[in-house]
Order: sequence, then C-alpha cells, then structure tokens
Amino acid sequence: MMPSYFVAHGAPLLALEDNQYTNYLKELGEALPQPKAIVLFSAHWESGVQQVGDVEEYRTIYDFGGFSEALYQIEYPAKGSSDVVQKIKEAFAQQEIPYEVDKTRGLDHEAWVVLRMIYPAADVPVVSMSVNPHLTPQQQYEIGKALAPLRKEDVLIIGSGGTVHNLGVVKLHQDNGQTDAWAVEFDDWLEEQMTKWNLESLYNYKKEAPAVDLAVPPYGNEHFIPIFYAMGAADEEKSAKLTHRSYRYGNLSHSVWQFGK
Repeated sequence: MMPSYFVAHGAPLLALEDNQYTNYLKELGEALPQPKAIVLFSAHWESGVQQVGDVEEYRTIYDFGGFSEALYQIEYPAKGSSDVVQKIKEAFAQQEIPYEVDKTRGLDHEAWVVLRMIYPAADVPVVSMSVNPHLTPQQQYEIGKALAPLRKEDVLIIGSGGTVHNLGVVKLHQDNGQTDAWAVEFDDWLEEQMTKWNLESLYNYKKEAPAVDLAVPPYGNEHFIPIFYAMGAADEEKSAKLTHRSYRYGNLSHSVWQFGK
C-alpha cells in the first residue's frame, strides 16, 4: 500500500536550486516505489466545489511573477489518468461528496515544482485536485478519506502546500539560516498533535495552535489545509511521521509528512 504525503512546495525558485530540501525530495522519489498514478491536492487551486483534473496531458502553469526567466522555460508534461479519475468519481459519489471534472486546467507550480523533484521524468500519470478553504478541516479530511482505497492500488496521494506559509512576514532577502522562533513553535505543536493523531486539536488549530495567525494567516489558509486531505487518506492506519523539516527566509517551512506505511 502506498503512503500518502504532505509536501511543502516552497518558493518557485526551489525548482532551480540545489539544497538540503531539493536533495531530500529527490531521495524521496528514489526511495518510493513507482506509483500507478499520483493524486495531488494543490493549494494554488482553490474552488467552492471539489475539482478533479481530467486531461490527456497537462500544460505547465507559471502562476508567479518577477522571477528568473529560467523558471518559465521549465515544463512538466505529465499525463493524466482517466482510469483513476473514474475511481475518484465513484468514491465521491459513494460518499456523497460534490465534485466537478475539469478538462482544461494545467499543473500549477504548487504541483510541478514538487513532482519534478520527486519524479523528474514526468512518467507517472497525475490527477490534479483543488482544495476548498471554506470547508471545515473535518470535511477536508473526509474528502481524503474517501480516496483511501486508491492507496491499495498503488496510487500516491499528495497534499502540496506549507505548514508555515505567510508571504506577509517571509524574508526573501534574508536567507541566512536563522529561523523565527514562532515558526518553530507552531510546527512543534503541529508535530505533537499529528504524531498523536489528535484530530480534535488539529480540527481546532485556529484556536489551539501557538502563533497560528502568523503561521496560517487569517486571510489565507489554503497552503495549510492540504495536510488534512493527505492525512484523511491514511485514516485506517492513523500513522503520521515527520520525515523532513527545514526553513528558508526566516520562517517559510519545508515540511514533509508521511501518513500510513
């Protein structure tokens, strides 16, 4: 059975860099067995109704600006998987989860930066999924839970985002290895709750987590919530393991969580 993962996508420049985190993601791809397909929930695809990407081949979306021209030359031409899309539709119908199929959207950098590190050949079919910031964490968890049977068919489920992701306080011109104490405090709290699978506290993170308004700003929780989709996919096992954590620019977290075994 495939585990599910929450993977931080970091800043777009990550796609051009060679550092501790990019090396970890490459090693992760080498360690994992080749999946039949990847189902990826992207923080950069927000929708009021769950969207399921069903395309023959994804175009690469450059949803950022002001970066090196080399970033805009990168392409990740992953194929889609109509077979997995059909299984997702059946799972959602069974659990009465509303959804829509999108046949035009490409892969945003939340998806392709991560996937390109783990599977650089773009040889694993992908089903891109949206996230809904207006759902409760429990509802997001239940969407992931509905897809849990796919893991038994060698489908890798990924939530791509960031546990600490606040562009209002990130220090893009200060990359000296120092990390803000509040960011570590939030991630430490998260690690304790995740490893205990303490859903009650996790669902109530906005009230219980320290420094939550800095780590998960009130105006945007879209980068944090993919963790609930990925976690829900491992509900049968309730096993969470932090496999990597580092920081850039003072507080931008690069966390990777493995759910299930």
